[in-house]
Amino acid sequence: MTMNWRAMRAQDLRAVVAPRDAIPPDHPERPEIFAERLALFPEGARALTADESLRGYAIAHPWAGEPPKLDTSLGALPADSDHLYIHDVALAPDARGLGAARAVLVRFEALTRGLGLKELRLIAVSGSAPTWRRLGFADVGQASSSYGGQAREMRRIFGGPT
Repeated sequence: MTMNWRAMRAQDLRAVVAPRDAIPPDHPERPEIFAERLALFPEGARALTADESLRGYAIAHPWAGEPPKLDTSLGALPADSDHLYIHDVALAPDARGLGAARAVLVRFEALTRGLGLKELRLIAVSGSAPTWRRLGFADVGQASSSYGGQAREMRRIFGGPT
């Protein structure tokens, strides 16, 4: 099975629910949250496809300060962004362990550099922090309670400290 990351399209939003079914139900988000992220920053919305079916997605956007709370509308992106925030990376079970997460991170790092930023940030949920550490992220500390008790704020800096 050949998988490919491509730009997410509005019609992909319906299928975004499929890979999320494999994520523990304590991290639900309304469909309009995904639609807003796609509309605010389409460059950071990616769809993983194989044989014309969606096998995962990744959403990132410029941000500043504390990470947005789960299931919260942004309204607008901050003008003074200092990092690219990875809102979500979700992969169907058959897409895991094949390098898809690493591949989208390469894309997000290039996007971050293109914006003149030097840092990626995310919230690791459901015990995923070890995976993110293997991908070059460092633990910053406990995340907002909206993400659950095990959630960790993480970051990856390149090009020196910000």
